[in-house]
Amino acid sequence: MSLRKPFSVLVVIYNTNNEFLLIRRTDDASFWQSVTGGIDDLETPIQTAYRELKEETGIDAVNLGIKIHNHNKTNSYEIRQCWRHRYISSATLNTEHVFSICVPATTQVVLDPNEHTDFQWLPQSKAAALAWSESNKQEILEISCSPKN
Repeated sequence: MSLRKPFSVLVVIYNTNNEFLLIRRTDDASFWQSVTGGIDDLETPIQTAYRELKEETGIDAVNLGIKIHNHNKTNSYEIRQCWRHRYISSATLNTEHVFSICVPATTQVVLDPNEHTDFQWLPQSKAAALAWSESNKQEILEISCSPKN
C-alpha cells in the first residue's frame, strides 16, 4: 500500500426524505461519518467523490443518473495521530474537498465490510450530532435538503 497524500473528499449523502446517511468505521466503533476518501494520483476530486461513493456504499451515482454536487469548498483539519502512518511523512494537515448528493429514499446501501460495519439514515440534526468530525458535522448542517440533480 502506498502512502496517501493529505488530500481527500467528503461526500454528504442525503435522501428525498431529508435523511442523512452515516456509516460507522471498522477501526473505531464510535466514528460515524459521511463518505470520505483519499484522492488518488491523476484523479480529480470529483472523480474521487464518485469512486468513493460507489466503493463505500454501493451507490453508483452515474448508473442512477444523479450528479454529485460540488460545493467548491475545502476544509483543513489535523490528521488523527493514529492515522498518520497512512500518509506521506510530512503530512499533519489534510485538505478535504466537499461534495453532496441527494438520492431517492429507496436507495439501497451496500457497505464495504473492510471499511464500515453499519449505516443509518438520520434526520439532519441527529446526523450532525452523531458525525465524529467537526467538518462533517458542519457540512451536514449546511446542506439544503432540496434535491440537487
